[in-house]
Amino acid sequence: MKKSNIIMWVMLFIAAGMLSKAFILNEAIKMFLLIFFSIGAGLGLLRLFVNNSIKKMKGKDWKVKVLFFAVLLGLGLPFQSWFRNEVLFTMDSAYLTGSIIIMVVGMLFMTTFFGFALNKFQLKNVEK
Repeated sequence: MKKSNIIMWVMLFIAAGMLSKAFILNEAIKMFLLIFFSIGAGLGLLRLFVNNSIKKMKGKDWKVKVLFFAVLLGLGLPFQSWFRNEVLFTMDSAYLTGSIIIMVVGMLFMTTFFGFALNKFQLKNVEK
Protein backbone atom coordinates (compact mmCIF):
# COMPACT_ATOMS: atom_id res chain seq x y z
CA MET A 1 0.00 0.00 0.00
CA LYS A 2 1.31 3.45 -0.93
CA LYS A 3 2.10 6.06 1.71
CA SER A 4 -0.50 8.43 0.27
CA ASN A 5 -3.22 5.79 0.64
CA ILE A 6 -2.21 5.20 4.25
CA ILE A 7 -2.30 8.94 4.91
CA MET A 8 -5.72 9.18 3.26
CA TRP A 9 -7.20 6.41 5.41
CA VAL A 10 -5.61 7.73 8.61
CA MET A 11 -7.03 11.21 7.93
CA LEU A 12 -10.45 9.74 7.21
CA PHE A 13 -10.43 7.80 10.48
CA ILE A 14 -9.24 10.84 12.44
CA ALA A 15 -12.02 12.99 10.94
CA ALA A 16 -14.64 10.29 11.49
CA GLY A 17 -13.46 9.78 15.07
CA MET A 18 -13.50 13.47 15.94
CA LEU A 19 -16.91 14.02 14.34
CA SER A 20 -18.39 10.88 15.89
CA LYS A 21 -17.16 11.82 19.35
CA ALA A 22 -18.58 15.34 19.02
CA PHE A 23 -21.98 14.12 17.83
CA ILE A 24 -22.27 11.17 20.24
CA LEU A 25 -21.35 13.29 23.26
CA ASN A 26 -23.39 16.22 21.88
CA GLU A 27 -20.47 18.62 22.23
CA ALA A 28 -20.89 22.26 21.23
CA ILE A 29 -17.92 22.03 18.86
CA LYS A 30 -19.69 19.67 16.45
CA MET A 31 -20.80 22.38 14.00
CA PHE A 32 -17.35 23.98 14.06
CA LEU A 33 -15.83 20.61 13.19
CA LEU A 34 -18.12 20.18 10.19
CA ILE A 35 -17.48 23.71 8.97
CA PHE A 36 -13.72 23.51 9.39
CA PHE A 37 -13.55 20.07 7.76
CA SER A 38 -15.34 21.57 4.76
CA ILE A 39 -12.96 24.53 4.73
CA GLY A 40 -10.00 22.16 4.88
CA ALA A 41 -11.40 20.06 2.04
CA GLY A 42 -11.89 23.22 0.00
CA LEU A 43 -8.31 24.30 0.71
CA GLY A 44 -7.08 20.88 -0.41
CA LEU A 45 -8.97 21.23 -3.69
CA LEU A 46 -7.69 24.78 -4.12
CA ARG A 47 -4.14 23.53 -3.59
CA LEU A 48 -4.60 20.89 -6.28
CA PHE A 49 -6.09 23.45 -8.68
CA VAL A 50 -3.25 25.93 -8.15
CA ASN A 51 -0.56 23.25 -8.52
CA ASN A 52 -2.19 22.00 -11.73
CA SER A 53 -2.46 25.55 -13.08
CA ILE A 54 1.20 26.22 -12.30
CA LYS A 55 2.20 23.08 -14.22
CA LYS A 56 0.26 24.39 -17.22
CA MET A 57 2.13 27.71 -17.08
CA LYS A 58 5.22 26.28 -18.75
CA GLY A 59 5.70 27.89 -22.14
CA LYS A 60 3.21 30.70 -21.46
CA ASP A 61 4.07 34.35 -21.88
CA TRP A 62 5.43 36.04 -18.76
CA LYS A 63 2.46 38.44 -18.74
CA VAL A 64 0.05 35.53 -18.35
CA LYS A 65 2.11 34.20 -15.44
CA VAL A 66 2.17 37.60 -13.72
CA LEU A 67 -1.59 38.00 -14.24
CA PHE A 68 -2.27 34.54 -12.80
CA PHE A 69 -0.26 35.20 -9.65
CA ALA A 70 -1.69 38.72 -9.29
CA VAL A 71 -5.23 37.33 -9.36
CA LEU A 72 -4.27 34.49 -7.03
CA LEU A 73 -2.69 36.84 -4.48
CA GLY A 74 -5.38 39.50 -5.00
CA LEU A 75 -8.08 37.03 -4.00
CA GLY A 76 -6.12 34.92 -1.53
CA LEU A 77 -4.50 37.50 0.71
CA PRO A 78 -7.67 39.45 1.60
CA PHE A 79 -9.53 36.19 2.30
CA GLN A 80 -6.67 34.91 4.44
CA SER A 81 -6.56 38.17 6.39
CA TRP A 82 -10.34 38.15 6.93
CA PHE A 83 -10.33 34.48 7.99
CA ARG A 84 -7.51 35.00 10.46
CA ASN A 85 -8.83 38.25 11.98
CA GLU A 86 -12.59 37.74 11.92
CA VAL A 87 -12.86 33.98 12.41
CA LEU A 88 -9.83 32.55 14.18
CA PHE A 89 -9.05 35.48 16.48
CA THR A 90 -12.69 35.87 17.57
CA MET A 91 -13.29 32.16 18.15
CA ASP A 92 -13.53 30.66 21.62
CA SER A 93 -10.09 29.28 22.41
CA ALA A 94 -11.62 25.98 23.59
CA TYR A 95 -12.78 25.29 20.03
CA LEU A 96 -9.70 26.56 18.22
CA THR A 97 -7.40 23.53 18.57
CA GLY A 98 -9.96 20.98 17.44
CA SER A 99 -11.11 23.20 14.59
CA ILE A 100 -7.60 23.69 13.24
CA ILE A 101 -6.81 19.99 13.58
CA ILE A 102 -9.93 19.00 11.63
CA MET A 103 -9.16 21.64 8.98
CA VAL A 104 -5.67 20.20 8.42
CA VAL A 105 -7.13 16.69 8.39
CA GLY A 106 -9.70 17.76 5.78
CA MET A 107 -7.01 19.33 3.62
CA LEU A 108 -4.75 16.28 3.76
CA PHE A 109 -7.66 13.91 3.17
CA MET A 110 -8.94 15.75 0.13
CA THR A 111 -5.47 16.13 -1.38
CA THR A 112 -4.69 12.42 -1.04
CA PHE A 113 -8.22 11.34 -1.98
CA PHE A 114 -8.09 13.09 -5.34
CA GLY A 115 -4.71 11.47 -6.07
CA PHE A 116 -6.23 8.10 -5.18
CA ALA A 117 -9.35 8.71 -7.29
CA LEU A 118 -7.29 9.93 -10.25
CA ASN A 119 -5.16 6.78 -10.17
CA LYS A 120 -8.27 4.57 -10.07
CA PHE A 121 -9.85 6.51 -12.93
CA GLN A 122 -6.69 6.24 -15.05
CA LEU A 123 -6.43 2.49 -14.38
CA LYS A 124 -10.03 1.98 -15.56
CA ASN A 125 -9.35 3.92 -18.75
CA VAL A 126 -6.16 1.92 -19.45
CA GLU A 127 -8.06 -1.37 -19.06
CA LYS A 128 -10.70 -0.31 -21.62
